[in-house]
Amino acid sequence: MSDIFDGLAAAFWLLVTLEPNLVEISLRSLQVSLTALAVACAIALPLGTWLAVQRFRYRRVTIATLNALMGLPPVVVGLIVYILFSRSGPFGVLGLLFTPTAMIIAQVVIITPLIASITHQAMRDLWAEYHDLLISLKTTKVQRVRTLIWDGRRTLLTAALAGFGRAIGEVGAIMIVGGNIDHATRVLTTAIALETGKGDFALALGLGFVLIALALMVSLITHWLSQTEREGRW
Repeated sequence: MSDIFDGLAAAFWLLVTLEPNLVEISLRSLQVSLTALAVACAIALPLGTWLAVQRFRYRRVTIATLNALMGLPPVVVGLIVYILFSRSGPFGVLGLLFTPTAMIIAQVVIITPLIASITHQAMRDLWAEYHDLLISLKTTKVQRVRTLIWDGRRTLLTAALAGFGRAIGEVGAIMIVGGNIDHATRVLTTAIALETGKGDFALALGLGFVLIALALMVSLITHWLSQTEREGRW
């Protein structure tokens, strides 16, 4: 029992003193996840909104496929990205494997379907409200998508936060394509797994506290946005 308390005390001290290794790993995690989030949002938000507005032959199949991709195992994504960017892979010449860029690519693949699916569900309801008005104004499809994205920005921010929460907590794909290299590709989740295996519970707990704090922050912001959205509708 004393070992647990000693580890907690040491972890708390690392947080208070801003231990350099802990800060470096935390900042790298934020850099990778936020970059992946920005790229994923640039793809998923217009895609999800377009699916809500546009009608075409295989629309239902496309939406069903998008929803199915939400449950795609991250380790499978990591394996696919690894194969694509390995030396014998089609993109091996780029030399991106075991770099933060490969980690960002893996996270983009993982969270884009999630954000796009949430966006589609939200924009579908909003499109039902705006349909007659936007049709009567003879707007183009691009204008409709822009209008829905702007007016539904709070809901879309919630979708983005959900994507960030999944990205920052990802370990399987990141371990495969990043390699968990010290001072290069080591992030919160992979560092926690490594330090726990080494028996360095102080650093592992410190990193865990940072990860928990980020998860709580995302949860609180999402809850606040949901409450604000409901109050705005009333």
